[in-house]
Amino acid sequence: MTQKNTVTYNSMISVYAKNGRMHDAQKLFDGMPQRNLVSWNTMIAGYLHNDQTEEAYRLFERMRKRNRHTWTLVITCFMRSGQLERARKLFDLVPHKQDVVLWNAMIAGYAKKGKFEEAKLLFNEMPVKNLVSWNSMLAGYTKNQEMRLALQFFDEMVDRDIVSWNLMLDGFVQLGDMDSAWDFFIRIPDPNVVSWVTILCGLMQNGRVLEARGLFDKMPSRNTISWNAMIAGYINNGQMDEAMSLFMEMPERDSVSWTTVINGYVRIGNLDKARNLLEEMPSKNIAAQTAMIHGYVESQRIDEAGQLFHQIETHDLVCWNTMIAGYAQAGRMHEALDLFNQMSKKDAVTWNTMIAGYAQARQMESAVAIFMEMKEKNIVSWNSLITGFLQNDLYFDALKSFVCMCKMGIKPDHSTFACGLSAGAHLAAVQMGKQLHQLVIKSGYVGDVLVCNSLIAMYSKCGHIMFAQLVFESTDNPDVISWNSLITGYAWNGHGNEAVALFEQMLLEGVTPDEVTFIGVLSACSHGGLIDQGTKYFRKMMELFAIKPLAEHYSCMVDLFSRAGKFEEAFQIACDAKTKENAGLWGALLGACRKHQNLRLAKLAAEKLSEFESDKTSNYVLTSNINAEVGNWDEAEKARISIMGSGAEKQAGCSWIELENQVHIFLSNDQALPKLQEIYTTLSSLAAKTSVTCVA
Repeated sequence: MTQKNTVTYNSMISVYAKNGRMHDAQKLFDGMPQRNLVSWNTMIAGYLHNDQTEEAYRLFERMRKRNRHTWTLVITCFMRSGQLERARKLFDLVPHKQDVVLWNAMIAGYAKKGKFEEAKLLFNEMPVKNLVSWNSMLAGYTKNQEMRLALQFFDEMVDRDIVSWNLMLDGFVQLGDMDSAWDFFIRIPDPNVVSWVTILCGLMQNGRVLEARGLFDKMPSRNTISWNAMIAGYINNGQMDEAMSLFMEMPERDSVSWTTVINGYVRIGNLDKARNLLEEMPSKNIAAQTAMIHGYVESQRIDEAGQLFHQIETHDLVCWNTMIAGYAQAGRMHEALDLFNQMSKKDAVTWNTMIAGYAQARQMESAVAIFMEMKEKNIVSWNSLITGFLQNDLYFDALKSFVCMCKMGIKPDHSTFACGLSAGAHLAAVQMGKQLHQLVIKSGYVGDVLVCNSLIAMYSKCGHIMFAQLVFESTDNPDVISWNSLITGYAWNGHGNEAVALFEQMLLEGVTPDEVTFIGVLSACSHGGLIDQGTKYFRKMMELFAIKPLAEHYSCMVDLFSRAGKFEEAFQIACDAKTKENAGLWGALLGACRKHQNLRLAKLAAEKLSEFESDKTSNYVLTSNINAEVGNWDEAEKARISIMGSGAEKQAGCSWIELENQVHIFLSNDQALPKLQEIYTTLSSLAAKTSVTCVA
């Protein structure tokens, strides 16, 4: 274009803004020979459209002249983003408050945030009210599910339109009060498509499928939205065949129709049907393609997901995140990182997915690097990092991160507390655990079942079983994990009879036990020498509850018979075990053989154990010790020598002590310990005193 006028510039700025190219829009704006109010307002509207509130406000402050539209733009933006105080300050500065749009924006903002008193005060102060004013106030009540106040206000309304009726109808639907919703629906003077679709969706959401279909068939006119609502309702109620039948009857389909049925087939795992529909789709959209990728990811068909992803010309943020999550879940972090680096725009989900992916792949250094690079960390970011440390047995790092997060003013949620307590439990750091318990109470998570379960496990592992019992008894609605945690806690702490009694109480209260429950109760029977009860529960697990025994169940049974000196029975169970991971049960047998000095079975158990854990030095050491204790020194030496031939590496000894609210770690041969010289001096002094005492 050879000649450009102000209108042309303004149009181009608007185009750039709508396409997210605010840098180009600003550059064009700065180069304008002349600007009018439309130019300024278009730029401000562009920034607001792209969620760049501060840039919009800076431009607003630069303006020498403003009109009502300018004020309304910025105030509306502040209200929508929840910055009510800033919006109110600007509103008070408006020279002439005659514009009803401005008042409506303020009322809608206050009402949306549930600040009904402030909204009502402004509403009463309004010089002139229109129907939008009334509906803005009404929408605040209905969106916040304050239906008593909404009904009262609705009855006071001087005038109503279909929007007013639909707001009330939607409010009752969102509340799940379908009887009131239906009563309101039949009172609507002239319901429109929105009215019909709202009641239709409400019936479907509450599982009233036949009523919804009857209503659909009675609709005076149906548009694509009503057809889509009915199809989505069928899918959400698990009736895919009916959804597909209706899809085939549709006179016209839009992208939502196609995406809904594709997603429906993905949800039930029929990926081939979903892919065929995607190929038939006239104009493929990113939502349908992303649904298909998600389906492949969930079914672990990562290569197919990747192929489809790379066929898409333009990806949105959800599509990028879905594919990255797929690679991360499959442990293919190199490919996940490649996509991550290609992204021009990332959100918190992107970063958190990478942190969790690296943690799952046991690459915590990379997880920490991604976390440190992240500019804005949310609670999910911290939880991902702490969970990662926990998954990788880095319990000290998990606790340090928890403390660091709190120091930075970020409030822990139920997941953070659960991870922190779990880390404390693994370290048996009971004082730290008690401090976390106090913080749980102050933070209001004492009724959260996940946190309660973590508290039970923490106190149990730290040997404070009475505290664990008190937490269990104070839990409002204990789930199966709560019962499992206390049963296992009793078993760990040698309270076999209490564990069995709690298990019987669990059954009486109608709670269905799972695999973990039986590991706990069988372990309790083992430690308590309750052979008959242990055998009974093992059979009941298989016959009454149809639970297939895991390696841990067999290990408990081997341990049960071994502790009682019944080695032949224990050996037979170990041989008959139908599991792949059998190292635990052979280890249990080997340990019992040492106690009872059964060299013959010990040798057989050791041979079996070496097949499963050839790189574990403790197995060779145990075999050597068994031989040494019965005076079989040649065999003991052979077991020691075989460690070198196996390629097994002995882990450095590690111990810790909790002192003055700090956990101090000691690694053998660690030359980087603080106060190293003082520690060794004290140790030498203690050794000398011990030696003198022994001689004396």
